Amino acid sequence: MAKLSSKRPETLGGYIVHGIPFPAELDPDALAFLKRMRPLLIEHEYKVTYLHSYAQDSPWFAAASNKKLLASRDPDSGYTYATPRGHDMYSGEETEWIDITHRNAQVHAFTVCYFGSEEFLPETPYILALIEFEDVDTLFLTRLMGLDPDRASLDWIGMAVEPRFLRNSKLKPTDVYFLPKN
Repeated sequence: MAKLSSKRPETLGGYIVHGIPFPAELDPDALAFLKRMRPLLIEHEYKVTYLHSYAQDSPWFAAASNKKLLASRDPDSGYTYATPRGHDMYSGEETEWIDITHRNAQVHAFTVCYFGSEEFLPETPYILALIEFEDVDTLFLTRLMGLDPDRASLDWIGMAVEPRFLRNSKLKPTDVYFLPKN
């Protein structure tokens, strides 16, 4: 019978710890010291492999990665959503995809963001805008680029804009953004 090791094997990687204070003798004074000791803080990167499905919205992301902007339209009523939606919210019927890449679009409303999630915090301030498309019933929330957030103006409302796409798609909603139309 093979003898099992009583020691856990050491591996490289993980934390390398230096100089954590610890008393040489564990007498009552030493134990009291440990209770008063500040908590140990450990900083490390955390990585998770996450499999995500866009499910019924997949055509929208496939189009954006190919420099196209799709909308969803209810085939019966013609109600058109600027954002991806697999089924009409009123009838429940499956929607159809339509290309709105080259439709007239304008700024409906905007805000300047001085704070953001961790991903966008380095980019603050930035402009978020609701874009209105010709013959589309809902608005599209997106980044508005090419304007100075420190010089925000109500004159931007109604300004003609056009979509632009990241050169290298990340399959995220932020792959599309808008610029003032020339």
